[in-house]
Amino acid sequence: MNLKPIKVILTGATGMVGEGVLMECLENPEVSEILSISRKPSGKKHAKLKEYLVPDFLTIDLNDENLKGYDAVFFCAGISSVGMSEEDYTKITYDTTLHFAKAVLNQNPEMVFNYVSGSHTDSSEKGSIMWARVKGKTENDLLKLGFRGAYNFRPGFMKPVDGQINVKWLFKPLIWLFPLILPGKSLTLHQVGIAMIRTVQKGYPASVLEIEDIKKASR
Repeated sequence: MNLKPIKVILTGATGMVGEGVLMECLENPEVSEILSISRKPSGKKHAKLKEYLVPDFLTIDLNDENLKGYDAVFFCAGISSVGMSEEDYTKITYDTTLHFAKAVLNQNPEMVFNYVSGSHTDSSEKGSIMWARVKGKTENDLLKLGFRGAYNFRPGFMKPVDGQINVKWLFKPLIWLFPLILPGKSLTLHQVGIAMIRTVQKGYPASVLEIEDIKKASR
């Protein structure tokens, strides 16, 4: 079956997850155009890639026509909650994501929104772990906005794509070890990227994709 190539907005290109998904999209013929939106340049050059530098996502205008004409968002931006107050973490994780989602939806009513959340995110929003509650609220409220499709990706350990630059040195010794020790808790950023593309083209029966769902969607 021939699937129509898609145009994608991607965030987080200067982080490990976003860079890996971006590299998959650049090499994948099923993606025809990528608009990377971030605070600083990705450092990547490619005929399919355009960049839109925005110092603060909360300042994006809901009528920003730079966002118009895309089929999907791959929202890979994120931050660790370590050392952060719940108020500050909520502003970055929840407020920023929801504002961005409303802006892109306003320009693309038939868009799909793929959000990289995290394993053990708390959908009840009532648990004792702060980051999991905030992520859970973010997931839940994205589903209410009215996208053609909204999918919350909950990956575990992700092996980087070959050639990635944005990989923390502490992470590097685990790249080959972790998948051998706990294969059920790990996957590759290649699989994440493919699964995101597939949800746009074909959909997926669940709105939350755990590790096995991501693997299944990527096949």
